[in-house]
Amino acid sequence: MEESIFERPLEDQLCFEVYRAANAFGKMYNRALKEFHLTFPQYLVLLALWDEDKVLIKNIGERLGMGIGTLNPILNRLEKQGWLTKETSLVDKRATIISLSKKSITSKRTIHLALLSEVNACNLDGVDGVFLMKQLKILNNAMNQADDDAG
Repeated sequence: MEESIFERPLEDQLCFEVYRAANAFGKMYNRALKEFHLTFPQYLVLLALWDEDKVLIKNIGERLGMGIGTLNPILNRLEKQGWLTKETSLVDKRATIISLSKKSITSKRTIHLALLSEVNACNLDGVDGVFLMKQLKILNNAMNQADDDAG
């Protein structure tokens, strides 16, 4: 890329479109999750646990790219609302294992149907989700590599 990319109008800046898309996704998910009293970041934690249950807090943080200071309040609220349980690791007393509750297991399909309804209401015809996902993974990998190289 060359410096001229920054001379484009705001509406033609990649950073602005990524920012707008991230905000729109957050709003869309929050609308769908409202009836479950879940936020988008809380849903991401549940997604990680639906993939792999009974994991250490640090593993969830690494997977989601969240620091412990961001993740702990989310986990505490999810526990308070009955979405997950915490227990001290038998292997390392300093570590905490996070597990899905029965509520989160039985609500998974209902949550996903609410999300599907919201996604369908957005009329995403013409959006190639598979291609977009591949492009975003390439973008994120490049950004993370640059971050690793700088650190």
